[in-house]
Amino acid sequence: MDLKTADPKGLVRESYRIEGITGGECRSIFLDWALSLARGTDTSEALRTLIAEYAADAPGHPMNPVLEAGLLAPPTPARRGGRMGRASRPGARS
Repeated sequence: MDLKTADPKGLVRESYRIEGITGGECRSIFLDWALSLARGTDTSEALRTLIAEYAADAPGHPMNPVLEAGLLAPPTPARRGGRMGRASRPGARS
C-alpha cells in the first residue's frame, strides 16, 4: 500500500513531527486518522505501512504503541447484564 492511501491527510506523518506529543494526543490523532481512511481501505495493511515508514526511525515515540495496538483484534464482547441479558435467555422473565 502506498503512503498516500495509508495516511491520506498526513495526520500520522505530522504526529511524528510534533515535539513533546503525548500518548493521549496520539490516540486522538489515531481516531481522526481512522475516520479519514477511504471506505474499503484495509486498515491493518495501512497500519503496517505506517509502522514500517515511521516507527523504525522514531523508537520510543508515543504514536508507536498506538499504531501497534490498532493491529490487535478487538476484545470479544461479554454477555450483557441486567434486563437485556435476562430478556435474551429462553424462559426468562422481563
